[in-house]
Amino acid sequence: MPLAIIRNDITKMNVDAIVNAAKESLLGGGGVDGCIHRAAGPALLAECRTLGGCRTGDAKLTGAYRLPCKYVIHTVGPVWNGGDFGEREKLISCYRSSLTLAKEHGCESVAFPLISSGIFGYPKDQALRVAVDTISEFLMDHDMMVYIVIFDRAAYQIGGKLFADIAAYIDDHYVDEHSDAFREQQRRKSSLQIKKLEEPFYDCMPLPMCMPMASNVGNAFPKDFVMELDAGFSETLLKLIDRTGKKDSEIYKKANVDRKHFSKIRNNPDYKPSKATALAFAIALELDLEETKDLIARAGFALSRSSKFDVIIEYFILQKIYDVFQINEALFAFDQSLLGA
Repeated sequence: MPLAIIRNDITKMNVDAIVNAAKESLLGGGGVDGCIHRAAGPALLAECRTLGGCRTGDAKLTGAYRLPCKYVIHTVGPVWNGGDFGEREKLISCYRSSLTLAKEHGCESVAFPLISSGIFGYPKDQALRVAVDTISEFLMDHDMMVYIVIFDRAAYQIGGKLFADIAAYIDDHYVDEHSDAFREQQRRKSSLQIKKLEEPFYDCMPLPMCMPMASNVGNAFPKDFVMELDAGFSETLLKLIDRTGKKDSEIYKKANVDRKHFSKIRNNPDYKPSKATALAFAIALELDLEETKDLIARAGFALSRSSKFDVIIEYFILQKIYDVFQINEALFAFDQSLLGA
């Protein structure tokens, strides 16, 4: 999964580089900045003193010292002044500068905090949108694993209207497994199964549907029986990609899947992806709900109203919102697993 939102302490991330939301002086401060300096030790501050500070929107790289990563990339985010003073462009520059610097130093994995969303006052939902949009755009042209690290729930927020709309859709469509309706459905299913067990058992179905006995199975199936089976997930996915006229890389990157994982799917006709991966491709291909159900069924999955994850995915498909990264923001907000591989 090239872009993931996770809840963790950024100073404990075992990646090539972590990004520090620093002040222009680069001499430490509060929040994430202070935590990183304390974890790295005094040698980090000593190196930062040699850098001559950093302008807002730029980034500079140092060693990581006591941290488990190789590098610390220091970037200075904008202070929020209402949004009319170039804050968004400066914040975009923070992410782009940091990613470019990481790439230049051979980093394959980078962890970001949500820059400027703390004491600098940038609205959290807007800060998250800038982070996701800028990182996902960069990943369309580069192979890298990028994490947005959220320390706690208070540091994370998606758009209020989007959250409310999804919550309302969940309320209307989600069937809690402990609800009376769900238990009634399960009871009826169990009763049906019991009834079937009580029915007389026949060695075969009534003619003409009766199948031959096991000894004759070799002659029972037409020669093309196997060929008539539905195509598997891998074959169907490749046909759907061809239908779009787009490159494989455009689709698997839109699906938040890396090149190596896609190669496994492409080269193995019997490959069975996870449900999150199968759905990610359905979103990247902009399939409607019925097409989505068909594609994931070929991997052995279905959508269920008793799964909050499935209901959220259904909401976005019906709204024709096919941005995997935006969907992942919502899934994270509702404590669900993310789309991708």
